[in-house]
Amino acid sequence: MSPTLRRLGRIAALAATLATGSAFAQTAICYNCPTEWADWGTQLRAIKAKTGVTVPADNKNSGQSLAQLVAEKRSPVADVTYLGVTFAIQAQKDGVVAPHKPAAWNEIPDGLKDPAGHWFTIHSGTLGFMVNVDALKGKPVPKSWADLLKPEYKGLVGYLDPASAFVGYVGAVAVNQARGGSMQNFGPGIDYFKALQKNDPIVPKQTSYARVLSGEIAILLDYDFNAYRAKYKDKANVQFVIPAEGTVVVPYVMSLVANAPHKADAAKVLDFVLSDEGQAIWAKAYLRPVRASAMPKDVEAQFLPASEYARAKTVDYASMADAQRDFSARYLKEVR
Repeated sequence: MSPTLRRLGRIAALAATLATGSAFAQTAICYNCPTEWADWGTQLRAIKAKTGVTVPADNKNSGQSLAQLVAEKRSPVADVTYLGVTFAIQAQKDGVVAPHKPAAWNEIPDGLKDPAGHWFTIHSGTLGFMVNVDALKGKPVPKSWADLLKPEYKGLVGYLDPASAFVGYVGAVAVNQARGGSMQNFGPGIDYFKALQKNDPIVPKQTSYARVLSGEIAILLDYDFNAYRAKYKDKANVQFVIPAEGTVVVPYVMSLVANAPHKADAAKVLDFVLSDEGQAIWAKAYLRPVRASAMPKDVEAQFLPASEYARAKTVDYASMADAQRDFSARYLKEVR
């Protein structure tokens, strides 16, 4: 046999071996599982170690993931997906996710899961005030939505543009609900933002974590996990405040993709992220695990007490998704 034929034979044998091995490999494709967000990197390594399932990291965001799921609907590539709750609701409407109730289903509170299992929360963030205490220069830490309207906070308050950033819209929903509004009536929220304009708020379009740490923005409407990260990991003099009038909880959810190519492996992944170990990984990244019983005591001590979180409520997330476009149009017309 010539050297060329022998080489081709070795290549063919290697290809056959790889093909055979891949048939038995435990793999689940997750859309929107980026290593740098919510410590997915640690989570993916733990999934591999404990279940044997390899989940490659994926840097899509929720919108990109939904668009690809829809494009691949007839021949799905992904097995599971991680989405902001409003995108998950849309994914359900688009028929690209399937009902699935993971092992810890009964421990997920009502309101944080689709009753049929098309999506379910794995962790959540709570909207409040991320406050750089040093940047206040002796002014008191604000404790309420009403406080932010006081003249003493002029030029110190920031919020992401609610017409373009999801966290900005979450802030609008939170203040609107707290001041007596509803998903069908955003009047109180619009009035609040109009009043806040007198204090010259800073309104960026992108995440402003670094601007709070630098003191450029003293008070930012943001999630608790960013404030805790600043306080405990970046050692900044930052406090998180849940406003006295109340706020909202924002779920991050996972779903089984409809007609997932590796359904059995996908189920193992979804079970693990809701296990005690999986939930503790989220907690150590300062996201509140959906299973309260899985919160490690040492991490829980770094969060505000449960009595404070009692003011953080779930909402009708389907109505929240439906109202977003009309609110954005009204904000642009009446506030900006």
